[in-house]
Amino acid sequence: METKYDFDKEQSELQKLASRKVIKLKSFYKQLFIYTIVLILYLLKEYSQLPLNVFPINLLNGVIMILWAAVVIGSAIDVFASFKIFDEDWEVRKVKSILEKRNKKQKWE
Repeated sequence: METKYDFDKEQSELQKLASRKVIKLKSFYKQLFIYTIVLILYLLKEYSQLPLNVFPINLLNGVIMILWAAVVIGSAIDVFASFKIFDEDWEVRKVKSILEKRNKKQKWE
């Protein structure tokens, strides 16, 4: 029999899990936005006759852009593939099992 306390505790854990997901998504979209701007600047520097030889832009080269692209792709896999593999049902079952383990460790005397 579930009590109101157990239900509230479970809802609190689910709320924390959801907020972590939102934070991961937000940071991924920020990173993707910045990468897109830098990629546009890099392409303009490499393939146009614009004088873009200011300090941060002149340090951009192909290796940095490839490494950054790999990081963005890895982040996308982490954010979106983990949503598909570890769906909400899996998370609910995992939270319940963690809470059950915590409750078993508590010894009421």
